[in-house]
Parts: sequence; C-alpha cells; structure tokens
Amino acid sequence: MLYHYTTFAAFDGIIRCAELRLNNILNMNDASEMRLFMNGICEAVTERLAQSGQMDKSQEVEDFFQKEMEEEFHYSAYAACFSKYRDDAAQWDRYGYLGQGVCIGFHESLMQKMIGGVISLQKVYYQNDMREHHLVDEFYETISNSETFSGCFPRLQNLMNEAWVQSAAFKHPSFGSEKEMRLVVSPFISHSFTVEPRYHVSAERIKKYYPLDLNRMCGKLGLHLSDLVGEIIIGPTSPQSLPILQDYLEDCGLNVLKDKIAMSQCPLRKPRS
Repeated sequence: MLYHYTTFAAFDGIIRCAELRLNNILNMNDASEMRLFMNGICEAVTERLAQSGQMDKSQEVEDFFQKEMEEEFHYSAYAACFSKYRDDAAQWDRYGYLGQGVCIGFHESLMQKMIGGVISLQKVYYQNDMREHHLVDEFYETISNSETFSGCFPRLQNLMNEAWVQSAAFKHPSFGSEKEMRLVVSPFISHSFTVEPRYHVSAERIKKYYPLDLNRMCGKLGLHLSDLVGEIIIGPTSPQSLPILQDYLEDCGLNVLKDKIAMSQCPLRKPRS
C-alpha cells in the first residue's frame, strides 16, 4: 500500500471529486528539492574534469549549471507524495494536519498500472553524493570528447533535461525516515502531457497545480475509484465522527469504502490550544 497523509479538505477533492493534485516540488517542505541533485551532479562532474586537468571545461560546466538553475521554475516537476509507512507519527505530524487529518491507502500495484507516458511512480532516494550516478559519466564523457564546450551543447542540453527529470527522485538524507514514493510529471519535457494547470488561491498566495482525473485513469483499466483505495485512516487527533464519514462515503457513491475505515492507533499528542 502507498499511504497519502492529508487534510480532510484535500481528502474531499480526492474522494468526492476523484481528483489528485500534483503540486510543485519546489514548494514542498524540503528546501533543497531538485537543487540537491543538480548541485550534486555539477560538483561530481566539475571534480572529475578538474582531476583530469580540464580546468577550463570544469569552470564552464559550473557556469552552465549555475545559469540553468536560475531557470529552475521552468523545469519544475509536479508530484503527489506517498509513504510506505502506515499510521506513522512523523507522517501525521508533517502532512496529516498534526494528526487531525486523514490518510488514504492506495494499492500500489493498481497505481503502477494506471500510470504511463510522462507520468511515473518514482521511489525517492535520500542522498547528496551523486558521484556514482550514471549522468555524471555521461556529462563527463560528452564534455571530455568534445574539442570545445560549445561543440557539445546540443547533447549537453539533452543531458540537462534528463538531470532535471531525475532530480525529482532525490531528497536530503535527513528526510530518509519518510520512505517516500512519488507520482511525478515534468511538464516541460513533453507536449503529450495534455492536462491543463489550475491555480489554488488562498488568503496567503496563489499555487499552481496539475489535476489528475482518477475516474478517467481507473476507467481505462475497467476499475472504479473504490478499487484503487484500500484503506482510510482517521487521524489520531482528529475529531472526525466515524458515522458521519460513513454517510459521506455513501452519499459519494462509495458505499464499498465504508468498511475500509480505520481509526489511527498512533499515540500522537493532541496540539495544545
């Protein structure tokens, strides 16, 4: 199972509206998102070039990465995040509205079948040393085998695009306890991603997101949304009434999910008033 910890407002969007939002990774709680990977690749490539005596190219690569990273918003990936951990205190605290929210368990095997094209289900890796990543070798070989840095630019740009896509799968090691999986799309790489962006307006700001139509995605496999959802867990500090949640599911046409509700057993302390 893949567990999505969230608020009841977002739960309503997923269950009643059958819409899963992919949000900008750059706005998530790890402030080093995407940059961690890009900086790691840059450092590994420039180090190898310097060690082989190609100091000029090493500096050119550093400048090239720096210029690219100034345009990071253009390369933003969008994702919905899940954890392998069920009823986990850290997940409730960070993503489940301090335990007052709800957790939806999705069948990973069905989700794998639903995706495709530019939408991928990625395991997250928690590391900041990228020297063993295959892209380091590809960047290094491309640059070393070219007489001039400008001469390999087209190939270099393709590698850079791949690096941006890969960057969505890496987070700082301090987040390793999350055991995260992500449903990810990188809109900048493909015109075949036809989902139009939307904007959520709150009192504080405007956020861009991409909505995935779960009914349509399930329908392609002959499934119903209720097939995808394996469990619903009410948060440990939530005041949510079980009978009301059951009525809600019945009125949403998801009567089958009424028997899949569980109460959290996590002893998370309620927030002080």
